[in-house]
Parts: sequence; structure tokens; C-alpha cells
Amino acid sequence: MKALRPSLLICASLSLLIAITGCEKDDRALIVGKIQQASDLVSSEVVVDKVVFGKKTRKVFFVPINESSFLAYSQAKIKTGINLNNLTADDIKMEGTTITLTLPPIEVVNFSYPPSSFVEDSLISQPKKFLNTISLEDQEAFFRQAELDIRESLPYMGLVKSGQENTRKLMYTLLKSLGFEEIYITFKSNELLIPQVIVQEEPDAIQKP
Repeated sequence: MKALRPSLLICASLSLLIAITGCEKDDRALIVGKIQQASDLVSSEVVVDKVVFGKKTRKVFFVPINESSFLAYSQAKIKTGINLNNLTADDIKMEGTTITLTLPPIEVVNFSYPPSSFVEDSLISQPKKFLNTISLEDQEAFFRQAELDIRESLPYMGLVKSGQENTRKLMYTLLKSLGFEEIYITFKSNELLIPQVIVQEEPDAIQKP
């Protein structure tokens, strides 16, 4: 049997190296694609109950003569998640069956405060005192203030901790199914990202029990 010529041996080695490198790139692309597709899975939604209260005082010559009050119940729905499309090459490190992920921070991806959830408490509310009626515009101002209160409280609701725990569990299950045995997951920040949002709907539909 004749020995392979050096030139043929080099060509064979290069072909094998290219094939292996190509497979590694294909495997990495597949894994990155699977991770990015999990964006919807790692999101979670919480419902926040909010009591809306407001009052309006009627004064004559700076002396209060009567006071109207308004009380209603409302709900806000907050959806959190992470944008896995923002992953970079440095965020995913693979070596054999070991993978290290550095994920984007938890962020508020949707904030909903629908008027359909507004229910006035007609037993406690007294919005129509003599010469001192709480108008629909007054009620809208109360609901806008309530929404602002909810938004300002978002960083203190434990959304980051619960979001990270949910993400770790789901990503761990996904990566295990892809053949990884050692899985390390961290986040770029432990701060909640809250995009600036414009209120899209006015609270113009208040239900009464």
C-alpha cells in the first residue's frame, strides 16, 4: 500500500477541519436560534389590584361646606420578559456540554390598565353632593394618578426576582434538552427596565356593581 503524499495528506486534513468547523458553526447557530425563540416562553404576567380614591371639597369664602368622594376598584396587567434578540456572540459561550449564558435584564414589555376593569363602589362613593359633583373629568384624573402610582411602584414589586427565577427554570429545561450538562445563567443587570410608555386609553368606561 502506497503512503499518502504530503500534499494529499494536507488536503485531507484541511477538508476534515473545514467539515468539523462547519458542523460546530451549524450547531451553534441552531442552539442560538432555539434560545432566541424562547422569548415568549420566558415572559410572565402579573395582575395588580388598585383601589382608586379621590375627593373634592366645595368651599365658600375659603370655608369648606361639603365634600364629595369617589371610590373604585381597578386592575393593571404587567407583562415582563427579556429580549433574547439582543444576545451577542459574547453572551453565549459553549465548550462541549458546558454553556454559559449572560442574558439581558428583565424588562416591562407590556403595561395594560384597561377601563373594563374599573368598578365604582356605589356604597362608599358620594360623587354627587349638593353643588359639588365629581365629574367624569375628575374621575379620569383619579385613574390617571392611580396608574402613575402603579408605574412608580413597579421596581418594588419583586418583578425582577420572579422574572429571573422563571427564566432560569425554562432556559435550564431548554438547554438540558439540547444536550448541555453544565449550565450557567447570569443577567447583565438586576435592575428592572421600564420603557417610557404613553397612556393609550382614557378611563371612560366605569362599571357599577
